[in-house]
Amino acid sequence: MGGLDHPLARLVAERLMLSDALGAHARDELGITETLRARPIQAAIASAISFVAGAIVPISATFLAPSGRIAEVTTVTAIGTLVVLGGTAAYTGGASIFRGALRVAFWGALSMLLTAGVGKLVGVVL
Repeated sequence: MGGLDHPLARLVAERLMLSDALGAHARDELGITETLRARPIQAAIASAISFVAGAIVPISATFLAPSGRIAEVTTVTAIGTLVVLGGTAAYTGGASIFRGALRVAFWGALSMLLTAGVGKLVGVVL
């Protein structure tokens, strides 16, 4: 069978829970350790930096585009950026680069299309 016999297992469990029962449970039963615990402030900062970095390319394209073609240039640049970022994320995660790039570009393009549709509905987009 393996493992500890019942009396020794009980003794080990009692000793582990003697000083910090909740910590012992979190660590041994749930696998939550100091290294793996959530860090919401760090996650929020990383998310904010990611949004800023992701917005730099389309905003730059808006400033550099000819005045009559701002919407087209910004849209193409944003989708191109999504393809690159989706492929990079897929590569980093060990997934198919093509499928990752296609998935992110598709959902990004769909969200832009829906946003433009709502804008047209409420009279904000010409």
